[in-house]
Amino acid sequence: MPRKARIDAPGCLHHVIARGIDRRLIYEDDTDRENFLTRLETILLDTRTACYAWALMPNHFHYTKGD
Repeated sequence: MPRKARIDAPGCLHHVIARGIDRRLIYEDDTDRENFLTRLETILLDTRTACYAWALMPNHFHYTKGD
């Protein structure tokens, strides 16, 4: 059974996730993780998007964002 469509309305929170291809590692070391967080911060500031939580795992990441 397919997943129901997610709510996409102004003011709603969104859970964002991305995985490495074939579940491969997306960070080699702490420098990679820090670089990712710096780029995420820049994007969030440029788009005026609030980030309420984030988690980095070796082969994927999650964050919760709002408008």
